[in-house]
Amino acid sequence: MIEFDHLTKTYNGKNAVDNLTTGIRDGEIYGLLGPNGAGKSTTILMLTGLIEPTAGRCLVAGIDVTKDPVAVKSRIGYMPEDVGFYANLSAEENLGYFARLYGMERTSQKKRIADLLSLVGLDGVTKEVGGYSKGMRQRLGLAKALLNNPAVIVLDEPTANLDPQGVADYRRIITEAAAGGTTVLVSSHILAEVSRVCTRVGILARGRLVAEGSVDELAARPGGSGDQRMVFRVATRSPMPAFSHPALLDATYAADRCSATLAATEDLRDFIADTLAADGIPLRELAKEEYTLEDTFLSYYQEAS
Repeated sequence: MIEFDHLTKTYNGKNAVDNLTTGIRDGEIYGLLGPNGAGKSTTILMLTGLIEPTAGRCLVAGIDVTKDPVAVKSRIGYMPEDVGFYANLSAEENLGYFARLYGMERTSQKKRIADLLSLVGLDGVTKEVGGYSKGMRQRLGLAKALLNNPAVIVLDEPTANLDPQGVADYRRIITEAAAGGTTVLVSSHILAEVSRVCTRVGILARGRLVAEGSVDELAARPGGSGDQRMVFRVATRSPMPAFSHPALLDATYAADRCSATLAATEDLRDFIADTLAADGIPLRELAKEEYTLEDTFLSYYQEAS
């Protein structure tokens, strides 16, 4: 349903999106995950036809977005990170305005809008949108993204302003949409949210797709949480040496070398303590932490930097 073909966007000689190539299937909930500045929003702006790529292309249902943006926009429902509406209109009036832009028949508009407002928990709310909280505007943004019964829903940081009930409603709505055959692309930097709803995840770092797969597949990478990777925090009263051990995966030392973070595939606490004792370095702290899913995904970003 969605295809990115060597998609690239360059600003001032720097690639914000760098040769992105992947595809998203019908009915899939695909998470585009990455830190701020990774290129997620730029990718979405090209997909929705709001900016043009420097090179490559993106297609929706086989239609090149650059060549026929209007045809693509008629098939897409889009919720940007900062949802904007007319402040002096009610939710129903705002959706009615957008329905007319989509060319929806007036006879079907009223029922569709009423159903959507009920779906997102805004039925019965008659005040102008200017008096809405951020979470209420986010709910209305989701209703607007669903308004034209799109084949593709594109959501940029969809849970940023939602309360727990709003998040639960959002998860239910997009899961049901995907079950009905709608393709959903979710862009977020929040791993917990992506891991809860997405069937497949692409990790962006510095504009490049550095990994792709299900959350379980990505977490089970060599040295990842699937291999019971462990993290050790070490603090000493005098500078410590550089540790060397076959199970040691990486090590980060403070500038004064009196603290460090080590990652390994086995428990190295005895090794660390014995090494420091042999060198006559007083140990102040030695703690073991389980390597979390967040740590695993962070390692992808660090490798790309």
